[in-house]
Amino acid sequence: MDDDTQKGLVTDVAIKRKIRNYVGMTRENEMPNRIYMREKAILNRAHAETYASKRIKHVPEKPAPEKDAPSITSWMCQQFYDIRAFGAVMNTEVHAGQVRGPVHFNFSESVEPIQPDEIAITRSSVTNEQDAVKERTMARKLVVPYGLYHCHGYVSANLSGRTGFSQIDLDLLLEALPNMLEHDRMAARAEMNARKLIVFKHGSKFGNAPAQKLQRLIEIGRRIDGDFASLNGRPDSSLPPARRFDDYEIRIDRAGIPVDVELIEIL
Repeated sequence: MDDDTQKGLVTDVAIKRKIRNYVGMTRENEMPNRIYMREKAILNRAHAETYASKRIKHVPEKPAPEKDAPSITSWMCQQFYDIRAFGAVMNTEVHAGQVRGPVHFNFSESVEPIQPDEIAITRSSVTNEQDAVKERTMARKLVVPYGLYHCHGYVSANLSGRTGFSQIDLDLLLEALPNMLEHDRMAARAEMNARKLIVFKHGSKFGNAPAQKLQRLIEIGRRIDGDFASLNGRPDSSLPPARRFDDYEIRIDRAGIPVDVELIEIL
């Protein structure tokens, strides 16, 4: 949570983790869509694969020979989806270079303040012998009754060329975003769902309008007795708590879309 606004936050790395999990699951972790940062991965093993495939001798804790370094980093990009998309720092004991990825997300933030509830739960088993007399143990669980979160993502066409992030890779990203939460259920967030995915496609690889101008074209508001109360400014504390997506309304100013920018509603 943001201490000042009491709005809920989801980190960018949490969002990327869900994308990685979806790509790894649906593409079975096979080249060219292997996942570099996956659970229990030993990164140096992946780096060593590069040296073996290129038949380059590795000297522990020494960078690759200058003439071979670009091909080693390129091989990693070709193999791993998340390196092509998000980049990676691979300067470990087995050096494989450093990549700046074209895909970036900011922190996802709730549109209104949230109020987490603390729920008491009981476990009918105990952990060790000395707790046997207790028969059961108590614990607490934090839950958020409801929150609508929004997140901004960016894809740099200019950086895409450096990592080999292709249109096929972009299509996979846009497939993952609406579906990744469907395969990430757990009790604390069992009903998390993607409700909207809005994409601005530019005619130039350097962009045809500033991101902040395009983001202002999307307005989120509360639906109160058929009326629209915008939340783009300071949320109204007098509004009743929202408990479902239908309590909100999302409006798009289509007339304000600049020339050479296309709006695509995927979800």
